[in-house]
Amino acid sequence: MNLRRHDRSRDLPELNLVSLVDVVLLLLIFFVLTTSFVAQSRLAIHLPEAASTAADAVAPALEITVTARGGFFVNGRALVDNRPETLVAAIRRISPDGELHAVTISADARAAHQDVVTAMDVAGRLGITDVHIATLRASPERAR
Repeated sequence: MNLRRHDRSRDLPELNLVSLVDVVLLLLIFFVLTTSFVAQSRLAIHLPEAASTAADAVAPALEITVTARGGFFVNGRALVDNRPETLVAAIRRISPDGELHAVTISADARAAHQDVVTAMDVAGRLGITDVHIATLRASPERAR
C-alpha cells in the first residue's frame, strides 16, 4: 500500500517556450523567403522570364531600361537617341564623380540583344562592376 502523501506542487504543467520560439522563427524565415523585394518599373516593358530570380536587398542607384524598339531610359528618363555616347553622357550626368558601382538593366523581352549588350558595354566602360539583369519569375507551367 502506498501511504505516502501525494504532493500536488510537482504536478503543475510547465510551458515549453522552446517550441514556441522554433515556430516563430520558422514563420519568420518563411515570410522573408516568400516576400518579393523587386522594384516595379513604371515603364510599359515586358521583362523576360527566368526559372529563378534573385531579390536584391538594396537596389542599385542606376537603372537602365531598354525598350522593345531599342530606346534607352536612365532612371526613368528617356534619352534623345539610342547611341552609346548619349547613354554615357546620361550616366555621367547622374554620377559625375564615377561613384556608381552597380546597375540594373531592365530590358523588354522583345528588345534586340545588341541593345542590351550596348547597355552592358557602356556600364563596363564607366567602371560599373555589378550588373543586374531584371527578370520575372516564370510561371510553373512554362518552367517545365
